Amino acid sequence: MLNMLKLLPALLLVGLGCSFGPSNIQSRHSTDLETRRIRRIAVLPPAATSEAAAPKILFGTVPEQKSSERDSAENLAKAIYSAMAALPNWQIVSESEVREVSQGLGPASEAARLKHIGAMVYADAVMIGRVQRYRERVGDEWGAKSPASVAFVLDLVDVRRGDVIWSARFDETQKSLSENIFALGDIGQRGVRWLSADQLAQDGVKKAVSQLHQIIARNPIS
Repeated sequence: MLNMLKLLPALLLVGLGCSFGPSNIQSRHSTDLETRRIRRIAVLPPAATSEAAAPKILFGTVPEQKSSERDSAENLAKAIYSAMAALPNWQIVSESEVREVSQGLGPASEAARLKHIGAMVYADAVMIGRVQRYRERVGDEWGAKSPASVAFVLDLVDVRRGDVIWSARFDETQKSLSENIFALGDIGQRGVRWLSADQLAQDGVKKAVSQLHQIIARNPIS
């Protein structure tokens, strides 16, 4: 009986806790990604891209236009920059430098804009984030009536060739552990709580960027 009482709090956490699903990220990359020597990358702010003339992407759904799209796109861009800047063995162009260059450009095709921005900041590639869904949690971190739900696509475009060489899609609606028993590993990283949309997006970005980093930045920059 005493052992059962000791186990009760843990069982309650399992029932009330929340986590990510096991298949929330899909990524693809070109077969020659490792040999292209991508070392300096610029993360583009939303103002530097337009959906109408975007380069061909590997995960090809065009995001829906919503009233909060601007804010969610800005938050995604900041999360991408922060995650990439925190990792070693590649160079990430500063946000201020990219914004300064992108704001000075006139009308042009999307491909021309990306190429020009990349060349101006001496980047080998540019990273583009595209929001597909960004629904905020209803409730607080300990009790959500409706969980946060986020979907986005990250595209890495080779500046010299203009093609997408890596793409990742994150799509997750947070679920309780009682609904999804396959995500126990996330408990140790975030604790037992319901995340906000920003926190959900940040976690997805970190996972996606980590996959890219393992492919192209395993060795120090020479």
